[in-house]
Amino acid sequence: MKLIVGLGNPGQEYQNTRHNIGFRYLDLFIKEKNLGNFKEKFNGLYLKTTYNNQDIIFLKPLSYMNLSGEVVKKFKDYYKIDSKDILVIHDDLDIEIGKIKLKENGSGGGHNGVKNIILNLGAENFKRLKIGISKNKNYDMKDYVLGKFNQEEEMILDKLNPLIIELLDDYIKKDFSSVMNKYNRRDLNE
Repeated sequence: MKLIVGLGNPGQEYQNTRHNIGFRYLDLFIKEKNLGNFKEKFNGLYLKTTYNNQDIIFLKPLSYMNLSGEVVKKFKDYYKIDSKDILVIHDDLDIEIGKIKLKENGSGGGHNGVKNIILNLGAENFKRLKIGISKNKNYDMKDYVLGKFNQEEEMILDKLNPLIIELLDDYIKKDFSSVMNKYNRRDLNE
């Protein structure tokens, strides 16, 4: 079984903010593939389904970003999911908007949601899909990540939609090394 986690903050005021990009792309994939509706459990919105002969749980923690790991751990333990079968989708300030990077493991890299997942799992060996939101030194970092995308940024993200759908589809079907090789080297302006 695989657990695909989109990180974000619950509530209308956080909708379409930079920090909620994980929620955004999880919702997009589920809607595009017509997989069903979320239910609530363990302080998270989840959808358990079978897709391409794989048992998958899609999860949006409702604990706020900095406590995401508590919810991820509850799902991991309850469904007996190995850390290496978890993919976390999150924003990354160090990556240009419209760019992505897949990573197999490692530290939290300054992302409090990812740091909390590492803390709660006691492991760094889960996969990540980092989606660039760029850095803007003219803003306080907290205000920036909790700010909404402007019109130009929204257009860039809309162009990314088909790529993210394809990538998540590949993640479910293929081994992670081949998915990393395909997408980390890909020119996203193709």
